[in-house]
Amino acid sequence: MSIVYLVGSGPGDPGLFTVKGAELLMTADVVVYDWLAPKELLTWCREDAELIYVGKKGGDHTLPQDQINALLVQKAREGHEVIVRLKGGDPYMFGRGAEEVEELVAAGIAFEVVPGVTSAIAATAYAGIPLTHRDYASSVSFITGHEGEGKEETAHRWEALAKGTSTLVFFMGVKNLPTITQNLMDHGMDPDMPAALVHWGTTCRQRSFVSTLAKITDEAKNLGYKPPSLLVVGKVCLLKPKLDWFEQRPLLGKGVVVTRAREQASELLGTLQNLGACCYEFPTISIEPMDDYGPLEDAILRLQEYDWLVFTSVNGVEFFFKVLHEIGLDARALGGLEVAAIGPATAERLTGYGILPDFVPEKYVAEHVVQGLVELEIKGKKVLIPRAEKAREVLPEELSKAGAQVDVLPVYRTSLAASDPEEVRQALAEERIDYVTFTSSSTVDNFFKLVPAEEIKKHLGHLRLACIGPITAKTLQGYGFTPHIQPEEFTMPALVQAILEDAAQPK
Repeated sequence: MSIVYLVGSGPGDPGLFTVKGAELLMTADVVVYDWLAPKELLTWCREDAELIYVGKKGGDHTLPQDQINALLVQKAREGHEVIVRLKGGDPYMFGRGAEEVEELVAAGIAFEVVPGVTSAIAATAYAGIPLTHRDYASSVSFITGHEGEGKEETAHRWEALAKGTSTLVFFMGVKNLPTITQNLMDHGMDPDMPAALVHWGTTCRQRSFVSTLAKITDEAKNLGYKPPSLLVVGKVCLLKPKLDWFEQRPLLGKGVVVTRAREQASELLGTLQNLGACCYEFPTISIEPMDDYGPLEDAILRLQEYDWLVFTSVNGVEFFFKVLHEIGLDARALGGLEVAAIGPATAERLTGYGILPDFVPEKYVAEHVVQGLVELEIKGKKVLIPRAEKAREVLPEELSKAGAQVDVLPVYRTSLAASDPEEVRQALAEERIDYVTFTSSSTVDNFFKLVPAEEIKKHLGHLRLACIGPITAKTLQGYGFTPHIQPEEFTMPALVQAILEDAAQPK
């Protein structure tokens, strides 16, 4: 039996999406989604799910409401078991969800409603405005700032709104802001009543300000406020300076392109997003397994012939241990070997498999691995290096020169990721990107295969390029760019810290 689920996607922060909503997205055959639904939620969907965009933005309707209603009925009649109608905010809070359900009822189609966190509550909380407070407000009203087209008479009782409720929250309030504020003042509300606008609440694009009922229209125009924005009217707005927290994030609104492979990007993305950045996930490399792991299996079965096992990346660790486990072995197979890791991230991943590296260099590049191993008397020792198919040859060549017997074993390969550059190029053109991060030479090379270097040069007055270390920086210089940011320590936390320090500098 087909069931249509009206699911509220919440106010914009994907972390405020409900558990039940996530469970439904993971099982849905069809997902019909809106403009305000966070695109990150679509990553929950099955790869074979049919995704249909029906967004409505500022009067520009991809699909009119009556056709959306018909679409839901059509998909149910096609026999799909789980159909998710993903709507911004809460389905029944000025979202026309009831109209869609009425159409389903008339067609005899089963439905369920999964509420979402409404922006009226979430965006105001993120802006430091509590809707109720013992000293300021004991009631709150939610009001649409944009009534249905064709209505001859407003449903609003302006005198009651002006005098009867402590806090007013107007959805979609920017377009009709002059009318709303004038009606409230005409019906008895003090022109000096505090009022606030919250734009793109709970997202990295959030901004807000507090004014008065009489002045907020002019200030909103001067500040360029547009939809989607909430209007809040009431004395609770006075608490914003004290309770503001979200807009204190140091990278709020800063656009950052993350070029790491999708498999590796989550930690960097999460850190930047927690600091308020608007992240553009733009993987330029794809991590792929080798076609034949016979050579690796053979080397694993002969591990006791080696003295040192040297890992140059987290990916090398992952693929090595995956094959190790597949042939029925575990970390005990490394007994008696010395293990080296090129840096702390690689060392941490080894620790996850029960291996504490015997050597991690002070600086996390191949040259320092060589130096450290030479000091540990690598001469005459047999070394195995599981690594990418294509990589710098400094490490094996220099170890061989130092008298070691080196076997290099490819355990994964990298290739150009199939990323669509259109979103990044559009954001560049609109100057919404402040930083592009490069974490390896391959991310640099592949980025410029997708986005021409000449296009980047047009935006250098606004754009900052960040490299994790000198090798990556040297590759970037080959394209005619000098990195603006390069941390002294070649790690992700150090790269983030360097971006923070740069963002704090007056421009």
